Amino acid sequence: MNNPFWSPFVNEIVPYTPGEQPKVTNLIKLNTNENAYGVSPKVLNALKGAIDDHLKLYPDPTSLQLCTELGKLHNVDPKSVFVGNGSDEVLGFAFFALLKHEKPVLFPDITYSFYPVYCNLFNINYKTIPLTDNFEINLNDYEKEDCAGIVITNPNAPTGILLNPQLIQKYLKEHPKQVIIVDEAYIDFGGESVVSLINEFPNLLVVRTFSKFYGLAGLRVGYAVGNPDLIEGIRRVKDSFNSYPLDRLAQTAATAAVKDIQWSIDNANRIIANRDYLTKSLQNFGFKVLDSKSNFIFVSHPKIAGEELASKLREKNILIRHFSTDRIKEWLRITVGNEEECKVLIREIKNIYNFNT
Repeated sequence: MNNPFWSPFVNEIVPYTPGEQPKVTNLIKLNTNENAYGVSPKVLNALKGAIDDHLKLYPDPTSLQLCTELGKLHNVDPKSVFVGNGSDEVLGFAFFALLKHEKPVLFPDITYSFYPVYCNLFNINYKTIPLTDNFEINLNDYEKEDCAGIVITNPNAPTGILLNPQLIQKYLKEHPKQVIIVDEAYIDFGGESVVSLINEFPNLLVVRTFSKFYGLAGLRVGYAVGNPDLIEGIRRVKDSFNSYPLDRLAQTAATAAVKDIQWSIDNANRIIANRDYLTKSLQNFGFKVLDSKSNFIFVSHPKIAGEELASKLREKNILIRHFSTDRIKEWLRITVGNEEECKVLIREIKNIYNFNT
């Protein structure tokens, strides 16, 4: 589609395609990695208390209270924290502020598909590095390239596979002149964060989200932790685009969620238990299930086409995510739901294909 009123650039870009958000009810929605258990009651109470006449005022442009709580959580100075309207916005600002150089930025060929969109939008040179045959990130493959920086989702998406943080630390030591962005959207479901390394490595930026672990996908809160100089670069971009990216209610809810983090820890443990149940059940049906440390699993079956299974489950009002990319077109990403949703999913797959257990 072209429009004579669009700039030439807009005619050429290919936007990111988000996961489907259907308008119908009575669905088991396992396609966009939302948290199966929702938000803390303390978050809801904080939101109710924030709905008052202060909404006529602009929010704090620095989100100081939230940055302070996140600083306490990660044992860093609040000046090392940047918050934005979802981790997508934070990543977009970071790409523009830190990765727009003559040398390319590197990231895996199979990863969060927003990364090449950012590069095309901001005219950033990039190169993808193939995952191994086992869908793992091998940082040795990045050693061969002269680049401005690398971006790694850890655990990776859509595979769910975790990269050992010691390997990230080793890479940081050996590449002090490259920016290393680690996207930890799913780290709280079984991984170990590298946030503690930011004081040692001024070239490290860690990006996280409130959408998964905290269950606040509907309020769009994300943040980055890094050396204050990196944060200042991102802030300069933000203030050239939108001085108030995070509204009052989002700041209130996110702050309350951090203060009641045990709620989210308990829910993450429930999701991990459900993930183990799904993994074992699908393996009993002959599925290959990658070793996920996220709130989703990545699966394929030697005798069942990925698109076919996604279609058949949709007929049963169950949504999962199928990708059309060549390397993973027979694979499916399945969000780990609550206990009942997981049982229904397994029952329906068993009935569709007459699997024996």
